[in-house]
Amino acid sequence: MNILVADRFEQEGLDALHALGLGVTYQPDLKDADLAEALSITRADILVVRSTKVTDAILEAGQLSLVVRAGAGYDTIDVKGASRRGIYVSNCPGKNAVAVAELTFGLILSLDRRIPDNVAELRAGRWNKKEFSKAQGLHGRTLGILGFGSIGQEVARRAQAFGMHLAIWSELGVQVGRDGLPADLPQIVRLRPSSADAVESTVTVYESPKAVAANCDILSVHLALNERTRGLVGEAVFDRMRPGACFVNTARAEIVDYKALETAVREKGLRVALDVYSKEPAMPSGDFVDALVALPGVYGTHHIGASTEQAQQAIADETVRIIETYVRTGRVPNVVNLSRKTPATHVLVVRHQDRPGVLAHAFECLREAGINVEETENIIFADAEAAVARISIIGEPPAGVVEAIKTGNPHVMDVHVVAVA
Repeated sequence: MNILVADRFEQEGLDALHALGLGVTYQPDLKDADLAEALSITRADILVVRSTKVTDAILEAGQLSLVVRAGAGYDTIDVKGASRRGIYVSNCPGKNAVAVAELTFGLILSLDRRIPDNVAELRAGRWNKKEFSKAQGLHGRTLGILGFGSIGQEVARRAQAFGMHLAIWSELGVQVGRDGLPADLPQIVRLRPSSADAVESTVTVYESPKAVAANCDILSVHLALNERTRGLVGEAVFDRMRPGACFVNTARAEIVDYKALETAVREKGLRVALDVYSKEPAMPSGDFVDALVALPGVYGTHHIGASTEQAQQAIADETVRIIETYVRTGRVPNVVNLSRKTPATHVLVVRHQDRPGVLAHAFECLREAGINVEETENIIFADAEAAVARISIIGEPPAGVVEAIKTGNPHVMDVHVVAVA
C-alpha cells in the first residue's frame, strides 16, 4: 500500500511506516488542489492528515481506502463523502488529552494571576506589585466543564489537585456511580490538608450548559464539534455567568458564539483565554487580527493545545498502530464512520460445513430474490469442519428462498431466520 502524509508528522512515525514495507510520501504542506493532485499522482491508499481539510473533491481525486486524522477531532474531513465512497475514517482519541488539559490549566492560572500582563509590564520596565497582587486564587472555587470526554476528565483531575469544586455537563451524558461521582472520574483522593481552611472538592453533574454556567467561577469548553454542539455556547450561556467570571476555550472555535462572548467581555467583565479562533491563518505563521483577542482581559495562544512532544509522539504511535492493523488484518481501529445500526430487519443464520461455495450459493439465492445483504459474519468452529454464517438482510425472506438455500447445496446443514429486535 502507498501512504501520503500531508501534514507534520514525527520522524519516528515515518520510520515505523517505512519499516512496515509501505510506500510513504511525506509532503506536509499540501493543501486543496495540490493535495488532490498528489493523491492522484501517488495513487495513495492511505492519507494521514492533522489540520489539513479533506474535502469531497479531494476524496474524489484519489483511490483512498483509509483517511487517518492524526489527532482527536475529525471535523476537517468530509466524513459523509468518505462514507459514500466506502473510505474508512479513523482518528486518535485521547492521545492529546493530557497536553490540552495542561494548557487549559496554564490559561486558567494566567487568568487568575494575570501572568501575561505581569510579564508585559516588567518587560516595559514597570514595577506594579500592588496592582498584580490582586487575585482570587483557585482553591475552593468552582470549575465548570462542558464536555466530559478524555480531555474533560484530565482537566477535572487537575482541578481536584487544586482543591476546586467541579460542575460538569456532557452532551453524551455522565454516568454517576454510587458515590455520587462520575464513573469516569476516580474518587477524590483525600490529600493531607495543607491548612486549616482546606476544603474537600465536590463534583456536581448538571442538566445543561446554562446550569453549569450559573454555578461556576470558571467555565472551560471541552466538547467535540458536531452539528449538535456548533454554536452551543452563546448568549444564553454567557448571560448565566457571574460578572467577572472566567471563560476558557481550548476545543473548537465553532462551538462558541464569539460575537456573544465579545459582548459578555465588554458588558459583564468576563475574563477570557482562547486557544482557538473563528478565523485562523491557513499557514503556520502569518498576520493575525481578531477584535476579541485585542480586548483587555482576553488572553490567547496559537492553537497549540495538542502541541507537546509527548502528545505528538503518542499520536504518531497511534497512527502507526491504526495503519499497521489495517494493513495486516483489514480492520481499522477507532473508525468513526461505520453505521451503528444498519437497515437490516432480519438475520439469516446458515449452519454449514466449511467448504467452498456455500456462501456464494446463499448470496446467489438472495440476489435472485432481490434481497439486499447488509452485513455478513462467518464463524468457524474448532478444527474448521463447520461454520455458522450470520447474514443481515432487509426484509423477511420468503419460505421458498430459505428452502432453496437449505436444499440447494449439500454442505448446508440448517437455515433459520431471526427478526432483528
